[in-house]
Amino acid sequence: MISLLFESLPRRDQRNWARVYLNGLVRTNGKKTIRNIAGTGASSVEQSLQQFISKSPWDWTPVRRSLAQHLERTAQRPLAWVLQPMVIEKAGDRSVGVGRQFVPQLGRTANCQQASGIWLASSEASFPVEWTLTLPGPWTSELMRRRRAGIPDTARSLTPAQDAVHAVQRMAATWQLQRRPVVMEVANGDLPQSIDSFALQDIPFVFKVDGSLPVSFGGAGRHKPGPHTAPARELIDSLRSQRRVVEWTRHGRAEGAVTLLTSAPIFAAPCEDRPASAPPIPLLLVGAWTETALLPSEFWITNIGDRPLAQLFLLAKLTDRVSLDFTETCEPVGIRDFEGRSFRGWHHHATLASVAHAAKLLSARPHARDPYPGPARPAALRQTTTLPRPAAAHPATPAVLPPHLPGQTPRREYIR
Repeated sequence: MISLLFESLPRRDQRNWARVYLNGLVRTNGKKTIRNIAGTGASSVEQSLQQFISKSPWDWTPVRRSLAQHLERTAQRPLAWVLQPMVIEKAGDRSVGVGRQFVPQLGRTANCQQASGIWLASSEASFPVEWTLTLPGPWTSELMRRRRAGIPDTARSLTPAQDAVHAVQRMAATWQLQRRPVVMEVANGDLPQSIDSFALQDIPFVFKVDGSLPVSFGGAGRHKPGPHTAPARELIDSLRSQRRVVEWTRHGRAEGAVTLLTSAPIFAAPCEDRPASAPPIPLLLVGAWTETALLPSEFWITNIGDRPLAQLFLLAKLTDRVSLDFTETCEPVGIRDFEGRSFRGWHHHATLASVAHAAKLLSARPHARDPYPGPARPAALRQTTTLPRPAAAHPATPAVLPPHLPGQTPRREYIR
């Protein structure tokens, strides 16, 4: 796997240092800084790693694309692309993308970097394959700061959701992957543009939304008045008599859970860029109650209208699978630990941390060989056997939804 992923690096020394850094992410104890990976007294190794990560101009996108293609072929086949936000709090103001900003995940203002990972997720495991780093306004408008961090001229200041949507669009268009439903949380203000962006490329999605979101419904037939508008929470609660009961098993836990679901057809709010004459986009609003709750507590909007509610719910809950793997594997291999100041360095580190995450999970499978039998240095590295290159798929391959979700199929579902 390792040789396949690093084929795009143009020079042999770059491929060797990639293996050294990867080995350090997997095996070094504590924080995965370049100094700790290099080891005590290894100043020449530290300098070479610093050059390779922060300054060397290798392109991280082919490595990430190769990782995603490899995982689609060899790991548990993914059911969805899941967007996972990542917040990295910082003490200073020089790390690329850092700034004081309100963070919904923290519920407060923090001095931090905001990033998003795109994960290939199944019920058994999930893997990050693409990353975005959100750049607050000063990082793109201040020329000196931009040059010092090496921020590309094409980079813009967007919201984390906008960055993530654009990354998904690039993956769908150019990565030659089987297109999967995209699962992510979207703020009310970002929702119209996110829906339009994915509808443009026929990308299926399941968006978690706030219960306060105004939604339009009704008026679809000659005898149906409307359209009407109401908060998502009110519309779902009005349909409580139509709830279905789903029993399922939480990711990472042995005990079962019971959730009550219902849904309603709605229409997308118009985006500013959409012509007024454009027809409304039909969507489905899904709401969930825990077994003892009086009011619905979770809400999703999806353009997948031909699957049972239980399957849509379990797709949405793949975010729990990603959160579990982020905590148990991705954080221990150092995804938050990069201390450099360059845009290029951050993305190089995130790329190699993603490979380390995959190596850890795949090597933990029964009968899997440890890809890192011992510490490595460039002079002692051996070329691993090259795996067959993944067969190319047409970038416009239509989305395929699984007929069932392995390991997560609900034990019962009925009208209540």
